[in-house]
Amino acid sequence: MTLPASAPDALPVTHFDLTALPGAARYKLLTATVTPRPIAWVSTLGEGGHVNLAPYSFFGLMGSDPPVVAFAPGDRADGTPKDTALNIASGGEFTVNLVSEALAVTMNATATDFPHGQGEPDALGIPLTPGVKVAVPRVAAAPAALECREVQTVLIGRTRIILGEVLGLTLRADAVQDADRHHVDTGALDLIGRMGGRGTYARTRDTFVIDRIPFEEWQKGQ
Repeated sequence: MTLPASAPDALPVTHFDLTALPGAARYKLLTATVTPRPIAWVSTLGEGGHVNLAPYSFFGLMGSDPPVVAFAPGDRADGTPKDTALNIASGGEFTVNLVSEALAVTMNATATDFPHGQGEPDALGIPLTPGVKVAVPRVAAAPAALECREVQTVLIGRTRIILGEVLGLTLRADAVQDADRHHVDTGALDLIGRMGGRGTYARTRDTFVIDRIPFEEWQKGQ
């Protein structure tokens, strides 16, 4: 392995004081910068058993022991919580469906601001299948789904962060290379991520590999 002789030189920069900017400006800057962002297509159960399904790109995997995910569902324009947050607060369970390129248009349709209590899967004809570890169903065509139980919801100003322990993982069978050894063909999931704040997405098939460098090998390169 050829190691770089030194770190790149510092580049010219522009600094933005986020504490002095309005919320819309902060959103534009951050969503254009922190990319790609994985998409949590979250299903929850509402009153009467209807299923709510909505996408969120403020989302990430926070650890594995126990496995924890975090996502941040914003409020409606009038400042009230969205159905996703309301349903998790009352039921404590949710499923994060991950989004393949084939599901991108369908996922985008569920971002429509449907009236409170109207389930997106029913309105849009999205097939669901029962969960294994939770009562919340998952999207039948999703290549991966994480069944979760709320651990804690943190409010920081108008930002609501929901932390959930992942109780079960369902993967499309063709993406599982060796179930006994827990080997997954990540590329086969064909997941997409958000780029910017509106309408732009990235594919995840264009990848490259950089091996980690043991300290002993690093020393040899000096």
